[in-house]
Amino acid sequence: MSPTLVSVLAADDLSAFGKDPWWLVIVKAVLIFLVLVLLTLFNIWWERRVVARMQHRIGPNVNGPFGLLQSLADGVKLALKEDIIPKAADKVVFLLAPVIAVVPAFVTFSVIPFGPENVGLPFTDRTTPLQLTDMPVAVLFVMAIASVGIYGIVLGGWSSGSTYSLLGGLRSSAQMISYEVAMGLALVAVFLYAGSMSTSEIVEAQDDLWFGLILVPSFVIYVIAMVGETNRAPFDLPEAEGELVGGFHTEYSSLKFALFFLAEYINMATVSALATTLFLGGWHAPFWIDEIWAGANEGYVPLIWFFGKVLFFVFFFIWLRGSLPRLRYDQFMAFGWKRLIPIALVWIIAVATIRTISLDGDGIDRRYLLMGIGVLVVAFLLLFFFGEEREAAEEAPAATTTPGGFPVPAMPAGGAVRGAAAPLTFDTPISSPAPAGAGKEAHADG
Repeated sequence: MSPTLVSVLAADDLSAFGKDPWWLVIVKAVLIFLVLVLLTLFNIWWERRVVARMQHRIGPNVNGPFGLLQSLADGVKLALKEDIIPKAADKVVFLLAPVIAVVPAFVTFSVIPFGPENVGLPFTDRTTPLQLTDMPVAVLFVMAIASVGIYGIVLGGWSSGSTYSLLGGLRSSAQMISYEVAMGLALVAVFLYAGSMSTSEIVEAQDDLWFGLILVPSFVIYVIAMVGETNRAPFDLPEAEGELVGGFHTEYSSLKFALFFLAEYINMATVSALATTLFLGGWHAPFWIDEIWAGANEGYVPLIWFFGKVLFFVFFFIWLRGSLPRLRYDQFMAFGWKRLIPIALVWIIAVATIRTISLDGDGIDRRYLLMGIGVLVVAFLLLFFFGEEREAAEEAPAATTTPGGFPVPAMPAGGAVRGAAAPLTFDTPISSPAPAGAGKEAHADG
């Protein structure tokens, strides 16, 4: 094994973490909590304003400057609503489900780096990382904790005692599990190039070039999977109001519904922050601004770049919601299993081959290697699409109904009727009505 490969596989340098006093850890945790709550309030307002602009409306503009306090007013309104628990519900699980959904959404941000590792604290001579903690498997920690949030949705649908809620919970579990597979496969290429699963190390590996530029297929697969993972339009099948009333939270009201709402928007911020960390250089300045301004990646300035990239992804979520219609559930699941996962597997093989030869492949011309991988990808895509056409051609034709049978009645003998409908005819003649004065005369005789 070459020295280069050994250096890539060396242990992660996480010596900057684990040295903060207990009070600083508490301060960081509280600040992350406050940032996520305020970011949720802002994202709700921003989504309503952007979608209103897309639909030639005004949006919220009354409560506070530019309507910024509208989300806060909605939260107070939800808190004051009547708290209803259905009689058929499992009360304990019904109350715990929103908590199980929202707590993992906050925990995942504990390993997201907001800035560099040596930022000075105001009014002290202490330096600290702009990150709560880090670990050698931080990305896997985020994926594992995010998976726990699925239990809240499934248990909320099951415990409601409602068929619609149960179907919404089952849809959500199948959808999240399916798209987590594609999301995890998209991250493998990042691990191969960074040589680490630590979020801070992955950001450092993108100091010169972002992984979103050199691993474009992984980036695209992750972006599609993160929309499906967060149940956002056009993949919001667990909450399809035309089919399931409200989905898994149909029977919820007041603060319990607000917790589900909060969990959805924090998860949206979480996958956006993870995409920023893994593909867009994290807190590093965009467009090589640091080459012009030396202080662009120092101190608290990187917070601007980090949250700017996160809000870019949030805007992408909003843009999709205002532009695309909801998919059918079978189309959505088929796209995940028959499209994203096979493409991700082929891409991982290509990246692993190129990475291995680059690190420990003396004497092999990379041009021929790239040409061979390109031929294999083209052949895979051709088999991919031609195989689908063959499957569509081999599908059995729809069963024909007998004339006059369900669901399509037989056509009229002379073809489609045009113009006015034919007059009604009856087998038995209808008796003629009695003369107008007959009733009065009979009454007078009586």
